[in-house]
Amino acid sequence: MLGFLKGDPKKKLQKAYEDKLAKALHAQRNGDLRTHGTLMEEAEKIYAEIQALEKREQ
Repeated sequence: MLGFLKGDPKKKLQKAYEDKLAKALHAQRNGDLRTHGTLMEEAEKIYAEIQALEKREQ
């Protein structure tokens, strides 16, 4: 009944994914490749979750 009050999980994941990518880019530009790799790995996990949500919606 009050489903409209719940946040969209896909939107939340998309925002987190974009934030991780931005942080990874910043780390790469600063020469911190270890942090860049870690952040990209986390971003890939979030992207996989987004893909799983999209599959469930279809």
